[in-house]
Amino acid sequence: MKNTFGNSISLTLFGESHGAYIGAVLDGLTPGISINEAFIRSQLDKRRPVGKIGTARHEADEFQIVSGAFEGKTTGTPLTILIPNTAQHSKDYSATRSLARPGHADYTAYAKYHGYEDYRGGGHFSGRVTAALVAAGAILISALQEKGIVIATHIRSCAGIADGEFGDIKADIKKLNELDFAVLDNEKGEAMKKAIEAAAAEGDSVGGVLETAVLGVSAGVGEPWFDTVEGVLSHALFSVPAVKGVEFGDAFSMVNGKGSDYNDNFYISEKEIKTTTNHNGGINGGITNGMPIMFRCAVKPTPSIFKAQDTVDFMKKENSVLELKGRHDPAVIHRARVVVDSVTALALADLLALRYGTDYLASLS
Repeated sequence: MKNTFGNSISLTLFGESHGAYIGAVLDGLTPGISINEAFIRSQLDKRRPVGKIGTARHEADEFQIVSGAFEGKTTGTPLTILIPNTAQHSKDYSATRSLARPGHADYTAYAKYHGYEDYRGGGHFSGRVTAALVAAGAILISALQEKGIVIATHIRSCAGIADGEFGDIKADIKKLNELDFAVLDNEKGEAMKKAIEAAAAEGDSVGGVLETAVLGVSAGVGEPWFDTVEGVLSHALFSVPAVKGVEFGDAFSMVNGKGSDYNDNFYISEKEIKTTTNHNGGINGGITNGMPIMFRCAVKPTPSIFKAQDTVDFMKKENSVLELKGRHDPAVIHRARVVVDSVTALALADLLALRYGTDYLASLS
C-alpha cells in the first residue's frame, strides 16, 4: 500500500477527493531551498478548472506548509503541505457506490482495498489529489530554475486539433509558463476549447497529447538499465491520472524510418558537444546528453461522461447500467499540463540529487 515516489528526494501523497484534506510530504530536501508561496499559488491556478471546459467543482486550494520550512527556506526535515477540501458533494456518489464507472478505478480499488476504500469522487484515485502534487512540484520547479533548468508543457493536440511545434525552445518555455491554456498557437487553442465545449454539450469528453520540453540538464544524468532517465520519468508520469502512454523524442516515428534518418549526429559548438537533431529526446543509453529532454504523454478522454454506459454492480455481481450525476470535466488535458510539469520536476530533482548530491538544489547564501 505504497504512495511514495523517489529515492534521494521522495514525495508521499495522501488524502481523498471528499476527505477533509489532501496533502504531500517532500522528504530528502536539502536545507536552504527558497519557498515562493506566490509561485505555488500560480501553479495551483493553472490546474484549477475554468468555464465550460472544466468541472463545476471549484476549490480555493488554500494550502498550508505545516512542517519543513522556516523563514521562507526549507529546513531539511520532511516538508508537509495540507490543502483542505471545501467543495465536496458526497451525495453524488452514494447511490452508485458499487457500480464500476467505465474507465475509472472503482472496481480495481475495491479489489485491492477489499471495500474499505473511500469511494466518494474516486477517493485516493481522484485527480483532486494532484493539487497536492502540484503544490509540492512548485517548490522543486523553483529550485530547478535556480540551477538554470526550466520545464514547460504544451497541448500538442486535443480532440484531433494539432498545436504548433516547439521552435525556439527557451522562448517557448517562457511563453507557455505564462499561459493558463498552454498552446503555442493561440488560434489552435481557441479551436481546442470549442471542441471541448462541444463534447461537454453532448455529455461526452475528449483527450489529446501533451508535449514537454526541459532545458538545462547537463550530460551524464541517469543510470543504465533500471534507473534510466526514461524509466524514472515514465514511472512518475504514469502517476498522472489519464496518462496512458509516454513517448521520448520521436520514438514511434522511428519505427517507420532508418538509422540514417533518426541518428542524432554530434558536433562541437563553442567547445560544447551538441547534436544536429534531437530525435532521441536528449537521452542516449538512459543518460542525458545535454540536449533538451523532450517527451509526449497520451492523455485519454475523461472517463466521467453523461451518457448511459453498460457496467456491473461489483458487490451484487450483476450487470447494470450507469448514468452519471455530479460535476465532471469534459477534458483534463489542459489541467494535466501543470501536473506533468510537477512530476517531471520531482523525477529530475531526484535524479540530480542522486548524481550530484543532496545539496545540489540548495540556495544557500
